[in-house]
Amino acid sequence: MTRLTRYVTRELWPPLLAGTLLFTAILSFGYFFISSQYLRGVPLGLVGQWIAYQVPDTLVKVLPMAAVLMTVVAFGRLATERELVAVQAGGIGLGQVARPVVAVAAGVTALALWLSLWVAPRANVETRSLYWDVLTGSGLGRLVGQTLDLRGGLTLSLAGYDHETRRMSGVRVERWQQDDIRRGTVIFAQQGTFEDNRLSLTGYQVFSVNYAAAAELTRVPENDPAAFRAAVNEVFPSVVLPEDPGAALNLDTGLSRQETFAQYADAIGADSQGWPELIATLGDPGAPAQERQDARLNLNRKLALPFGNLVLALAALPFALRYGRTLGVSLGIALMIAVAYYLVFFVGLTLAGSFPALPEPGVWLANVAFALAALWLLRRT
Repeated sequence: MTRLTRYVTRELWPPLLAGTLLFTAILSFGYFFISSQYLRGVPLGLVGQWIAYQVPDTLVKVLPMAAVLMTVVAFGRLATERELVAVQAGGIGLGQVARPVVAVAAGVTALALWLSLWVAPRANVETRSLYWDVLTGSGLGRLVGQTLDLRGGLTLSLAGYDHETRRMSGVRVERWQQDDIRRGTVIFAQQGTFEDNRLSLTGYQVFSVNYAAAAELTRVPENDPAAFRAAVNEVFPSVVLPEDPGAALNLDTGLSRQETFAQYADAIGADSQGWPELIATLGDPGAPAQERQDARLNLNRKLALPFGNLVLALAALPFALRYGRTLGVSLGIALMIAVAYYLVFFVGLTLAGSFPALPEPGVWLANVAFALAALWLLRRT
């Protein structure tokens, strides 16, 4: 039995590795083809680094397809060469022969979980930062005119950006109290820099504003200058105008420069939250309800897709035994199963988004449906 296990395992690895390389290359070329129009005179080393940063997230997406191809090709060949018939004639059942599939698929699932929850989020941040800050040269100029939520109640907007000096111009920073949205601090600055998690502003003016008190200005008697002055002081309880125009005001941000690119530079933000960030959000009682719901949905999604490797490997087994006669047919069957899985998976995500209070049934719909279908088909086989 040990020799049979080793033999079947050796049959599984080549199609798994070949499928992983093939599908990764296809997706990586697609990413490069779409984004290369903005690259001019960029060293090949930086382009290679940018593509390499995309590999972890790409692997999470393509490993389920490779797992399907692994099963269909390997067991299709075993069935075509009548080796399975010989094994079963020796009293060994299909369940025993398929154990290596479960073992290899479980290993692929563990790899995908590690990539999805720990490696890919950081790599996605580095991908966006490298692309916009280095390869295209746009830098923060890509974000001019947007209002950027830097977390902790801090928002940033800028009117201009100089890539050579990495300095922003026409900067406005706002921070509003969560318990009273009519009270906050507004900072205007002529110039500023944003590096890592630090905003450094020069030529700044700081105004603390109380709009609730501003609404009361209309009730102050016009012939009472002292009362009017007191009311204005209530509207602006603090105004900071530094005497030195070169003085710098430093602010710590919850979102780093790299994470800001990942979230705001593209029309669709990068998937930059991993296990630590998601668990921290779920365990934070002060986090807004919407953020906790989004974190719950994302965590389930990042768990469900890696487990799809195990589900699809088993779901592909009955198709391999029946139809996996040639490599071309095997590849077609693998793609058909993978596409069907992703369609159901995305439908489930849509349903989960419609019921944010309970996202688990929608997120895990594809895994449950394909697992049940696999068990039913295997029993018939």
